[in-house]
Amino acid sequence: MAENTRRILYSREKIAAEVRRLGQEISRDYGDQEILLVGVLKGSFLFLADLIREISSPTVVDFVRLASYGAGTQSTGIVEFRKELEMSIRDRDVIIIEDIVDSGFTLDCLYNKLLLQQPRSLKICTLIDKKARREIEIEADYVGISMEDGFIIGYGLDHDERHRNLPDIYLVEDA
Repeated sequence: MAENTRRILYSREKIAAEVRRLGQEISRDYGDQEILLVGVLKGSFLFLADLIREISSPTVVDFVRLASYGAGTQSTGIVEFRKELEMSIRDRDVIIIEDIVDSGFTLDCLYNKLLLQQPRSLKICTLIDKKARREIEIEADYVGISMEDGFIIGYGLDHDERHRNLPDIYLVEDA
């Protein structure tokens, strides 16, 4: 990525405000009901860590790990499950926590797989909803920030496993 430049697209303050708002919405919707948050590794780990601290409802956390990007910047359309859930979701209120919804392939695959496990309810929460490259029609129930297009890094979002540690979200631009 040496030939590319980057500029801040969403500041850490903007991200924090959106995470706070999402936590309040989820807390309002679930009240005292326990929620099982399913984080999609690796990208969602920072978002999930911040989000769970903003949710006042009782929460339990589990993780899945999926891959559809490899080292590129576009989804291959082939979703590989690398880590399955460790807890049963049957008859539980479940929210999938995703860093970004892009093509929709990965999320659609996960959503449908989890539906087969018969949760009481299944919703989706994403920090970033990028609609321009959506190939599968899937919508998140809780959306932090909507954007049209562009490759972004930071706040858990990576390029080839790098740049997750950046506290802001950057748009990567060609030099």
